[in-house]
Amino acid sequence: MKLIVGLGNPGPTYKNNRHNIGFMSVDKLLQDLSAADISNKKFMGELYKAGDLLLLKPQTFMNLSGKSVQAVASFYKINPDNILVIHDEIDLPFGAVRIKKGGGNGGHNGLKSIDALITKEYNRLRLGVGKPERKEMVASYVLSDFSKEEQPQLEKFINYAAEVAKMWLKLPLNELKSKYSKKDINQI
Repeated sequence: MKLIVGLGNPGPTYKNNRHNIGFMSVDKLLQDLSAADISNKKFMGELYKAGDLLLLKPQTFMNLSGKSVQAVASFYKINPDNILVIHDEIDLPFGAVRIKKGGGNGGHNGLKSIDALITKEYNRLRLGVGKPERKEMVASYVLSDFSKEEQPQLEKFINYAAEVAKMWLKLPLNELKSKYSKKDINQI
């Protein structure tokens, strides 16, 4: 059993925020995979199943995402090697894609929560959303919608992220990194 987690915040207020690109990517996967909704309160999130793949959108709000991931991983006995977390990454320009296992959280509260509850040794699909000019603007930046300039390329970016997530199911991590890491949206 493998688990793909898209990070984001629940509710219409946050739907199109940069912080919700993980949710957007899982939504695209749900369209592609015809997964069944198996959500349950104990999982604290929307949970779907397609074959031996689980897809999760934690509904705990970003800062407590680890609670939902831990609940699903514990119940289904999924080890961190078989978990892929899709999240926004401010240290990468809009449209950049990086894949890695483990490492730091870069101040990302969703990752901090997951790290604390299941270890850092899970796979990450880091989706670049760019960063604000000043550090104190980070929270408002990630909780804002993508810009008018980014909007036309957002669908392409999300489609690519979903494709990379599907390839994670098939390829070794090193091969996935070398074939699918991109510096910016124009490489996709």
